[in-house]
Formats: sequence, C-alpha cells, structure tokens
Amino acid sequence: MDLFSSLEFQQEQLLELPEADILYVPNFLSAEEAAHYFTIFQKDIHWQQDDIKIFGKTYQQPRLTALYGEKDKSYRYSNITMHPEPFTALLLEIKSRIEKKWNTTFNVVLLNLYRDGSDSNGWHSDDEKELGTNPVIASVSLRAKRIFQLRNKANKKLRHKVELNAGSLLLMKGTTQECWQHQIPKTKKAVNPRINLTFRYIH
Repeated sequence: MDLFSSLEFQQEQLLELPEADILYVPNFLSAEEAAHYFTIFQKDIHWQQDDIKIFGKTYQQPRLTALYGEKDKSYRYSNITMHPEPFTALLLEIKSRIEKKWNTTFNVVLLNLYRDGSDSNGWHSDDEKELGTNPVIASVSLRAKRIFQLRNKANKKLRHKVELNAGSLLLMKGTTQECWQHQIPKTKKAVNPRINLTFRYIH
C-alpha cells in the first residue's frame, strides 16, 4: 500500500450512530480535483429549478438540480419527476472511482447546486421505493463547506452533524435511510457555491 492510500485510509471516519452505516472520507478528491470538477459542472451541467408543493402552496425549490444516468431511470421525489440525461465522461470517472473502492454499483446521479447560504435541502430520507431496501447513497461535495445534519426518526433529539469538506465523500448504507433523516440547512454566513453529487441505484 502506498503512502497516499495509507493516508486516505487513516482519514476515513465511520460515524458511530445507532441503526446507521455512514462513512465520511474528507479527502476522497484532492483540492485540485474538486476545484476542477466544480468549475466544469457549474458551467456544463444542465441545471433546473423545479417547483415544490408544501401544505398546498407552491414554491421554487431552494437550490438547482440535475439528473444524469442510464436511459429510462427516472427519479421521483417530493412530487417531482426527473428524467436523466446521459452520464458525462467526468461523472462516469467519479462514479467508477467510488464503485471500485467500495464495491458498489450506481446507475444515476442527482446533482445539487447550492448557490449561496440561502439555498438548502430540508429534512428528508432517500427512501423512495425505486431505490429499494437499504439503498447505498454516495455524496461527493465540491467547493464550499456546508453543514450536514442528521436526526433519528424515532428519537428526534438524537442528532449529529458533519461539516462536509470540498472533495469529501459521505457514503450512507444499511438502515440509514430507514432510521434517519438528513438536511443541508440554510446559513446566514457568507458562503461560496457548493455542488454535491449523490450517486444512487434505481431499480
């Protein structure tokens, strides 16, 4: 094992939470790689802003999104149905690195662009039926750091938070989605834009 691989392994952090299997890798991508990917994705990804309904009222989703993946693997959440565009070469590059290291398979990636601190993603679980039982979700963060919060569904006082670095990977497996919710809250701090890539497998 070379020095870089040893360093990467040492920095992997398994979050000690009940009924969860969450691995945080702060340096999955180098700073140079993360900056390179961010610049290209911000410019070349076909971003969209969908409307969502909350208690009968319609609002613009507080972030931009895009779906890329295999043909006909549409994804539905919060009454939004997204149809994928084909994987780009760079998305496939990142996907392959995750799949080889953690022996898993993905066929779509949902991308989120948080333009500033007022963009957010409220409490939710990635538990849509097309993801199946105990889905594996791999989230790669680019550019700005943001706080990722978790709370237990049965005991909402049981919470945890992680500051997601640029170039980091958060890998959620097992009963995490069944037993926990997560969010990216708004912040009044001045923050740069952030892109995250959430790889998943749609059955």
